[in-house]
Amino acid sequence: MKKNSNNRKITSKQIVAMTGVVLLVLLYLVTLILAIVDNSASGRFFILSLCCTLVVPIIVFLYSWMWARLTGTKAPGDPDSEA
Repeated sequence: MKKNSNNRKITSKQIVAMTGVVLLVLLYLVTLILAIVDNSASGRFFILSLCCTLVVPIIVFLYSWMWARLTGTKAPGDPDSEA
C-alpha cells in the first residue's frame, strides 16, 4: 500500500503571512484582556490594534511583492500574461 505523503515546502511568504496573522491575533487578545480588566492602557492598545490592522497586511503584501521582484517570480497583483 502506497503512503500518501504530502511533502509541501513551506515558503518564506507563507511564514511571513502566518507571522502577520499571529501578531494580529495576539494584539487583539491583549487588547481584549486589557479592556476586560479595565486597565488604563486599554485605550492605547485599542488604537494600536486599529493601526496594526491596516499596517501589518500592507507590510506582508509589500514583502511578497518585493520578494517576487527580486526573485523574478509572479507577484501578487500582477496581471495575467496569458490574456
